[in-house]
Amino acid sequence: MLNLNQPVNPSGTANEEVYKILIYDKFCQNILSPLIHVKDLRKHGVTLYFLIDKDRKPVHDVPAVYFVQPNNPNIQRIVADASRSLYDSFHLNFSSSIPRPLLEDLASGTLNSDSIHRISKVHDQYLEFVTLEDNLFSLSQKSTYVQLNDPSAGDKEIEDIIERVVNGLFCVLATLAAVPIIRCPRGGPAEMVASALDQKLRDHLLSKNNLFSEGGGFVSSFQRPILCIFDRNFELSAGIQHDFRYRPLVHDILGLKLNRLSVPGEKGGMKSFELDSSDPFWMANGSLEFPEVAVEIETQLNKYKKDVDEVNKRTGGTAGAEFDGTDLIGNTKHLMNAVNSLPELTERKQVIDKHTNIATVLLGEIKERSLDAYVKKENDMMVRGGIDRNELMSVLKGKGTKIDKLRFAIMYIISSETINPSEAEAVEVALRESEVDTSAFQYVKKIKSLNVSLASANSASRSNIVDWAEKLYGQSISAVTAGMKNLLSGDKQLALTRTVEALMEGKPNPEIDSYLVFDPRAPKSSPGTSSSHLKGPFKEAIVFMIGGGNYVEYGSLQDLAQHQQPAKQVIYGTTEILTGMEFVEQLSLLGQKMGLGSSSAAASATH
Repeated sequence: MLNLNQPVNPSGTANEEVYKILIYDKFCQNILSPLIHVKDLRKHGVTLYFLIDKDRKPVHDVPAVYFVQPNNPNIQRIVADASRSLYDSFHLNFSSSIPRPLLEDLASGTLNSDSIHRISKVHDQYLEFVTLEDNLFSLSQKSTYVQLNDPSAGDKEIEDIIERVVNGLFCVLATLAAVPIIRCPRGGPAEMVASALDQKLRDHLLSKNNLFSEGGGFVSSFQRPILCIFDRNFELSAGIQHDFRYRPLVHDILGLKLNRLSVPGEKGGMKSFELDSSDPFWMANGSLEFPEVAVEIETQLNKYKKDVDEVNKRTGGTAGAEFDGTDLIGNTKHLMNAVNSLPELTERKQVIDKHTNIATVLLGEIKERSLDAYVKKENDMMVRGGIDRNELMSVLKGKGTKIDKLRFAIMYIISSETINPSEAEAVEVALRESEVDTSAFQYVKKIKSLNVSLASANSASRSNIVDWAEKLYGQSISAVTAGMKNLLSGDKQLALTRTVEALMEGKPNPEIDSYLVFDPRAPKSSPGTSSSHLKGPFKEAIVFMIGGGNYVEYGSLQDLAQHQQPAKQVIYGTTEILTGMEFVEQLSLLGQKMGLGSSSAAASATH
């Protein structure tokens, strides 16, 4: 794209001789920011870059590359820029397929202002997603969970959200050039997205020169990947629990956004860091528990000191020895080696300093909020399916922020097999005493009590409850019940990871036998029927979570992929990446929409 949509030269950079200007909107800025640094833009001959809605001065004889979402304000702005002849030529790249009416507006607008000759190319780039790491992407669609579970949402609104998600997923698949086999649980948003995506891929594959015709970007293109689609209700706990691994901790506590974060520096003031694939320490140790990371930082530091001493020793010569010309050549060689190893050593030192800084801030937070206790007790609750009442209360009255306590209380509700009303009441009182807004807690309790009554109700009355639930939530409660079962399972592995593993293995398994199968390349049969080639085993999977994902699930899936023999590839994507706090805020919002919780505390809980 930066090379005006010409193939790039062998070194992978664009033609530097051609200076160009890059114009983007806010959304596309977020797509670019994790992928390309300012210094890299220079390599591609980009000298100036602006947001589309800023006032810009004309720059003559220079092509402009636009990378924007195809929406009306952007089109109007492009027409205005072209009519004022701001730039020599316009190369328009839209983040997703531009709808026909907008294309016509663009054409008529530039025709009327006699500037149509300035538009040299229009490209649909199919890039409506943010790539954070090689195996991690986000559609950056805000508050999808609230919108899908909002009791007042109409069919039209739900359909619009589903369509947005499908378009985003379509862009990801177009970029991978892979038509996957799609699997999902029955009912709920996952099925809606899967069947709409299946239809969209089918329609697209009918055209001769489609985006998937030239093989695939995957290594083993003869075998297709499997796309597993889930909805956040499948496993609520993963979005709420505290985690003690490095990557989730950094995200949850320091608010990693688009691979960047800011932490207080030693001398006051904020320091901003990037954590991405260019940082070897982050890539290697992201999935370790925090104490192990601290040890690893120490190890790296000692290794670095040793290497520096080594260089000094080599180049310092022996103390007090007379200098005769014989060792001159040897010394020069050592000096050359030392000079060459300096940049690498400096870089290593920077990485070590950065992670020391981050780890110090994390440690402060962990001690202050006793997060290790939260992690341990939440895990115990999940394994034992409950917790001793005294322990429960001591946590709620102990250290930690309001949100920490709220998350702990919700985990208690999710993990308890049966809820003791007086205990739940006591939890609520304790939360109120800490001035926590309880609407999220009550929302989850409500969903949970529906499930319990569903399980015990016989089939005759069940249909009434389900009708009521569908009116209330606009989705089948079975989707939610499924999630609760998973939460009670004893092992440490997330239900999501276990299910993905089963889907990739493709052996008969009661947990996934009811999952639907869609194959966009196959002739249309009744959905959910499976033929032999759909069974797997699969080498590559794309796992997509509707309603918000997190680094806990991402880490868990990467572990799964690496521990397989031979190693497999699992890409994890989600509508947006949420910290525990952000997800609980969405639950609170739903609770308030249903008229649950205490509004008086809502104001104070946000601080």
